[in-house]
Amino acid sequence: MCKKLRYTILFILLLVPSLLFAETKEYLLKNGMKVLVVEDHKAPLATFQIWYRVGAKDEPAGKTGMSHLLEHMMFKGTAKHGSKEFSNIVQRNGGMDNAFTTKDYTAYFQTLSSDRIGISIEMEADRMQNLLLNEADFQSERKVVMEERRMRYEDDPENSLYEEIIATSFKAHPYRWPVIGWMSDIANLKREDLVRHYREHYAPANAFIVISGDLNGDSIISTIRDNFEQIPAGEKTAEYRTEEPVQQGEKVFYLEKEAELPMVMMAYHVPAFPHEDSAALDLLASILAGGKSSRLYTRIVQESGLAISADADYGGLYKDPFLFTFDSTAAPGKDIEELRKAIAAEIEKITAAPPSEQEVQKAKNQVEASFVFAEDSTYSRALYTGIFEMMGDWSLMDKYLEGVRKVKPEDVQRVAKKYLTEENLTVGILKPVKKEMTNEK
Repeated sequence: MCKKLRYTILFILLLVPSLLFAETKEYLLKNGMKVLVVEDHKAPLATFQIWYRVGAKDEPAGKTGMSHLLEHMMFKGTAKHGSKEFSNIVQRNGGMDNAFTTKDYTAYFQTLSSDRIGISIEMEADRMQNLLLNEADFQSERKVVMEERRMRYEDDPENSLYEEIIATSFKAHPYRWPVIGWMSDIANLKREDLVRHYREHYAPANAFIVISGDLNGDSIISTIRDNFEQIPAGEKTAEYRTEEPVQQGEKVFYLEKEAELPMVMMAYHVPAFPHEDSAALDLLASILAGGKSSRLYTRIVQESGLAISADADYGGLYKDPFLFTFDSTAAPGKDIEELRKAIAAEIEKITAAPPSEQEVQKAKNQVEASFVFAEDSTYSRALYTGIFEMMGDWSLMDKYLEGVRKVKPEDVQRVAKKYLTEENLTVGILKPVKKEMTNEK
């Protein structure tokens, strides 16, 4: 296919939202649980996802990591399906399953042949209400999570720096807590803590279902009703919305850790979608560091050779305001402070003058193309639907795309000037230290 024709087809897709996504049908069970069915008959596959409105931000002080540990325990069985049996059944039927916990929510999913998706429905309904949470399994899995934390954060300099910059940026909002939890909190968690957390949050009042693929909504909903409708609704968890105070000055910290190269991260407080500035902030991240032709990569990696990487991310799909971040690893022999100044210079340029129409259009194409590519996967379609349902309603997906299309170059400059300010900035610098050698006989 020639390049011109390929871009023409992409342009048509982007202009017609109804072509981007298969039909979504919405149902409500008698216990108040919402079910979203995304019908798409391109392939005989289906993905079942159940989303719980509980994440790291909902944990009390001193109990961080509880939501993530409970996610692990959800695979340890019920009276009907023993430990690890859930995943084994899915795999024996040719499918795959997993789960993830974030600061805002926890989700579980399986992808199977569409004629076997009833397996997921039955087993998820079972573990929503009948989880065993055995003491022996709890003790074992807590050790697994502690080792996971050790490997992924305490032994990983980049992840350690990211964890520190979030904890430093926030002083009041529970977003400052890591999803995996602090090591001392994990070590002190009790089985009773997880039992309480499970009973409080894992109920129809705090959950919804997304099922996507080769399905008929009106047919599959009867199977879902048979399995989930008899589960008591439970109490809807109260949302405590702590408002982070306005930052009033630049924060800078240094993290000394065994590493090969120095690294800098910069974070600015920004609003979350559907705030009116969210679309422009999304495009700002793409213009500054969306690929090898972006401003930052071109200037500090290709031209000056100051860095070996450059990235920017707008954390807009959070329930509460989060962060706009930059991260860059210095090239061997290059000064990290010089690299930091170079990033600041690029930020200054975009606050002084708007980007070109071409840059903005390219950024729009990058953002919207991700939605087009989601059509290739039943999992991705369900994931996008679930994320926007968590943001308020799955139909906000269309509002998001509409907002992106309306952004003008001066909007990008405006949000850069508004949020990428010194008083709103937290800087974290990784300073490599050499491993101490010991003489053991």
